[in-house]
Amino acid sequence: ALGGTACVVTGQPFDTAKVKMQTFPEMYKGIVDCFMKTYKQVGFRGFYKGTTPALVANIAENSVLFMCYGFCQQIVRRIVGVDRKTKLSDLQNAAAGSFASAFATLVLCPTELVKCRLQAMHEMQLSGKIIQGHNTVWSVVKGVIQKDGPLGFYRGLSSTLLREVPGYFFFFGGYELSRTFFASGRSKDELGPIPLLLSGGFGGSCLWIAVYPVDCVKSRIQVLSMAGKQTGFMGTFVTVVRTEGVLALYSGLKPTMIRAFLANGALFLAYEYSRKIMMKQVDSY
Repeated sequence: ALGGTACVVTGQPFDTAKVKMQTFPEMYKGIVDCFMKTYKQVGFRGFYKGTTPALVANIAENSVLFMCYGFCQQIVRRIVGVDRKTKLSDLQNAAAGSFASAFATLVLCPTELVKCRLQAMHEMQLSGKIIQGHNTVWSVVKGVIQKDGPLGFYRGLSSTLLREVPGYFFFFGGYELSRTFFASGRSKDELGPIPLLLSGGFGGSCLWIAVYPVDCVKSRIQVLSMAGKQTGFMGTFVTVVRTEGVLALYSGLKPTMIRAFLANGALFLAYEYSRKIMMKQVDSY
């Protein structure tokens, strides 16, 4: 939960720019143009649109993710036939993280849908796709329930799974490989804040480089479904490539990579230190 909070506070403005550029690439020339237009149109608070659902999403996702990560590490140990206290290799940790992400997706998808819609609401109105937008979390939630029912929160579930499962293999793999590099023979638990920040940033960068086009399709499905029935993953993917070209799938990549490094560095730093503090408390009892 602490890791998820650190991730959102650090990276929310860049995440907002990412969603805007993914769903309406024709409106923005680049990251600087997106930041300038957002500030002129809706002010500084525009960068933090969707922060409440983003906080809920990240706290819920990362709480479930890291809890299931521990369980999945035990499952991997059973599969490879080693003792429960045996340290897993970087590749085995990556596989455990990939398994864990499937569970995290179930709590992430609804909150991410609300977050993406809030972030791109201004652009939806400007483009004429909707006449009047919902500007609060609860109005968006109410609109989804009225229009599509509870299952409406799971629009984009398949594309979220397609992003999370392979993405978190690279996420945990990149993080563990980087920690191994910095540890250079010592215990990874002895690493200080700078190596942890850099390792988390590297893991986050690996995730987004690997799955960015999938995330772009997911954002479009979740945002544009406000205006009516939206095609599924393959239909949206083919439409984007055919009408806008392959590069459209990489709209908003620059703010995403900046956010990925900063936010995931903060995520893992908060996770590792909060875990150490709690483990000390447990040991003292």
